[in-house]
Amino acid sequence: METYHQQPSAAQNAYPHVVTDHSPTFLTAEWRHLAMFNYEIDPKLLHVLVPSGTKIDQWCGRTFVSLVGFRFLRTRVLGIPFPFHCNFNEVNLRFYVCRHEGALTKRGVVFVREIVPRRIIASMARILYGERYVALPMSHSVQAESPNIMVEYGWELGNSWNTMKLITRGNPVLPTEDSVEQFITEHYWGYVSQRRGGTIEYEVRHPQWKVWQARDAIFAGSMEELYGAELNAVLQCVPDSAFLAEGSAVSVHRGKRVTGA
Repeated sequence: METYHQQPSAAQNAYPHVVTDHSPTFLTAEWRHLAMFNYEIDPKLLHVLVPSGTKIDQWCGRTFVSLVGFRFLRTRVLGIPFPFHCNFNEVNLRFYVCRHEGALTKRGVVFVREIVPRRIIASMARILYGERYVALPMSHSVQAESPNIMVEYGWELGNSWNTMKLITRGNPVLPTEDSVEQFITEHYWGYVSQRRGGTIEYEVRHPQWKVWQARDAIFAGSMEELYGAELNAVLQCVPDSAFLAEGSAVSVHRGKRVTGA
């Protein structure tokens, strides 16, 4: 599998995001308090997971995976809120890809596995998008003690709890142009490999997010059961970068099948 490398470019990479797809909105929500732990990785470890028609996207020649924990709030599906399923946590492991469509470069994410606390949410995502969701017991904590914020997300896997904890420093700012924070937060497409071949592409719309840098960022636990030994070993290292994104309202649009490269 070829690795795609492109130096960040405002013209080609659409900062801020330029809407190019007019698919109907499937889901609206708010994503808040996104703790983002980013690890440099050998791209060879990801090649088997790259959906057809996409290529690994790099920042300054470096390939990243991100462990992300956040709050999913005020969720509506087709405009309808479902009782007891509007507010919940999610933790996912993702990496970054891009896809060429004519002169346009679409930059997106691929989820290795996504964790939520409710089975119906996981089942819906698996059925409608083919995303690899799993339902596990989860917890979260957000504490603000000026000027710092502490966020913690936990999830039970097997008989053990895993946690990711982040403490901020400084004030939130918009990521600078061509920064790793901009690269991580501004991929506006999702790509999913289909079991029978092909790839589903869907758009996620949101404004640019302010971010806080991390004073401390700690993952504790083992994710080998979900992610395999090699990716779990990556998560045992100190993140190469970590920050908290404030989040915003988001809209997730209906997916469509795209052709291979």
